[in-house]
Amino acid sequence: MNDFKQLKERQEFENYAKVKLLGEGSFGKAYLVKRASDGLLCCMKMIDIHKMSAKESAEVVQESKLLEVLAHPNIVQFIEVYKTKKGKLCIIMDYADGGDLGGKQKEQRGKPFAEAQILDWFTQLCLGMKHIHDRKIIHRDLKGANVFLTSKGIVKIGDFGIAKVLAATMAKARTVVGTPYYLAPEVIQSQPYTISADVWSMGVMLYELCALKPPFDAPSIHMLSMKIVRGAYSPLSSNFS
Repeated sequence: MNDFKQLKERQEFENYAKVKLLGEGSFGKAYLVKRASDGLLCCMKMIDIHKMSAKESAEVVQESKLLEVLAHPNIVQFIEVYKTKKGKLCIIMDYADGGDLGGKQKEQRGKPFAEAQILDWFTQLCLGMKHIHDRKIIHRDLKGANVFLTSKGIVKIGDFGIAKVLAATMAKARTVVGTPYYLAPEVIQSQPYTISADVWSMGVMLYELCALKPPFDAPSIHMLSMKIVRGAYSPLSSNFS
C-alpha cells in the first residue's frame, strides 16, 4: 500500500475527457478517454482500491509498475498512473482500437482464418512475449481476450493484473491463477512453474486461432484438468501446413 500512498493525487478525469465505458468488473471500470493535451485516445483502468485487500491493491500498483518497464510495440503501452481523492487508482494505457483476438475468433462464425493471418498475429505475440520473458516476468493469464489489436493489425499484449516477476532466472512460481482452458499441466498439478507455462498458453492460443475452439474442453473443471494433463486433443484440419 505504500506505493499507492506515494502516487500523485488528481481528480478522476483530470486531463482526460471520458468518451465511453469499455467494460467493468468487480473491482472497477475501463473507459475510453481522450487526452486533453493532444486528443490521443487512451484506455483508462479505474480501480476501486477500497474494495480490495492490502495485498490485492499492492498487486494492482505492481501491474502499473510492470507496464512502465515493458516498452515494446507488441505490448500495451503504459502512459501514467495516479490516484483520486476518492480512493480510486487510474492507470492510463494505449487504446487498441481493433478489439481483441477472442472477439475476432467469434466474428469468424466458424470460417477459418487464413494461415498467413494466423502466422502474422502469432509472430507478433511471440515477439511481445519474448520481451516480457527477457525481463523475468510471467504473464500467467494469456488468452485471446487479453491480446488486443489495433485497426492496422498490430498485436498488443495486455492485462498484466496477475503477472509475476521472477526474482531470479530459475525461480519458480506456485500460485494457481489464470483461465482454465489455457493453464499448463504443471500449474493444474500445483507444481512449480516458470515462463514455460506462458509458452503452453501461447500454444493453446495458436491452436484456437486455427480451430476456432480450444484444444481442451470438458463439461467440468475436473474433466478439463484431466484432459490438459493427458494432453489429449483433436488434430488440426489438414488445411493448415
